[in-house]
Amino acid sequence: SYLETIVHLFKGNIGPGLFAMGDAFKNGGLLVAPLLTVLIAVICIHCQHVLIACSKKMRDLRGDAVCADYAITVKQCFENGPIKLRGWAHTMGRLVDVFICVTQLGFCCIYFVFISTNVKQILQAYGIQLDVHLVMLLAFVPVLLSSLITNLKWLTPVSLFANVCMIVGLAITLYYALRDGLPEVRERAYWTNGSQLALFFGTAIFAFEGIALVMPLKNAMRKPRQFESTLGVLNVGMFLVSVMFMFAGSVGYMKWGEHVGGSLTLNLGDTILAQSVKLMVSMGVLLGYPLQFFVAVQVMWPPAKQLCRLEGRSLGGELLFRTLLVLVTLAIAELVPALGLFISLIGALCSTALALVFPPVIELIARSEPNKGPGVWICVKNLIILVLALLGFFTGSYESLKEIVKHFGMEEA
Repeated sequence: SYLETIVHLFKGNIGPGLFAMGDAFKNGGLLVAPLLTVLIAVICIHCQHVLIACSKKMRDLRGDAVCADYAITVKQCFENGPIKLRGWAHTMGRLVDVFICVTQLGFCCIYFVFISTNVKQILQAYGIQLDVHLVMLLAFVPVLLSSLITNLKWLTPVSLFANVCMIVGLAITLYYALRDGLPEVRERAYWTNGSQLALFFGTAIFAFEGIALVMPLKNAMRKPRQFESTLGVLNVGMFLVSVMFMFAGSVGYMKWGEHVGGSLTLNLGDTILAQSVKLMVSMGVLLGYPLQFFVAVQVMWPPAKQLCRLEGRSLGGELLFRTLLVLVTLAIAELVPALGLFISLIGALCSTALALVFPPVIELIARSEPNKGPGVWICVKNLIILVLALLGFFTGSYESLKEIVKHFGMEEA
């Protein structure tokens, strides 16, 4: 239904990225960050509509019953595009699948880091000193149990409860930030240098990257047209998400300035209410893990099942596969526990490609006609998006990796 789908879309976009927007605004500046956030939101939503339009065009061209998912849409666009590009169809489809899996599993790794960092602070408030790596191990069991849910329909109540936890947690966090008033605007930087802007770009793209969920959610609706209409799930859901990101980022940076954490919850005090917020938000993120995980499993399980010849033991094999995949995300999270930098790297490296690179490329191909290009406006618009995307991709990845290396160097020292 409309409501169920908007709940899933909301949960797919509301996670650690929402609480990382204060850190993003610190890297962007109080004047530049809101403007760039609006620009990135508009471009990301537009690219999601582009993906839907290309998928529908391929469906009509091939006479299929439903729209294909992201990777198959890209593959079909290349197959039906200019002759010189058709040989790349299979490779580009596989490449999208790789980016989707890396992005979604990257989200899952960040969820582990987010949960463990917040739970560690809760335990410290009560005099319990546990290493963040040990807390991750303790979080493994509930994360695994939630990840064994194999049906998207069964995830609806889980996503709904997770949304409630995140929204209530954000509301109380903002109450903490606003209750004693905010510092003077002039105490905050209006803009920053290029390297910090690159980190801002990575975090913001990470926060807005929900494009991998678009086609599965649209196809799961009873009335798919309600997804991309003017007041449909996509526009309404992403508008609400964008407003929340803007508010969380601006208030978080205004309140805590250069001391704002990779998650706003890390700036809360040691009161009982503050600890309950951290617990609530950690619960919301934990219950959001299976939705992000679901997308990666959808891509990876069919070839894995065929490779391991598990067709006759489908359910047992899938549960074992899911368990191993959760263990992989735990292992990666244990290796890179720097939350803010991890978010920026995944955003710049993978989210940029999915959200901003592939959609304009396939639109240029899908709109091309024999002996005729896609049109001047389409070319100019998509080339601008591609230039911005590639700039963010390379600078954001470089700066994130540089900061991660610096972070580990400081830890060893």
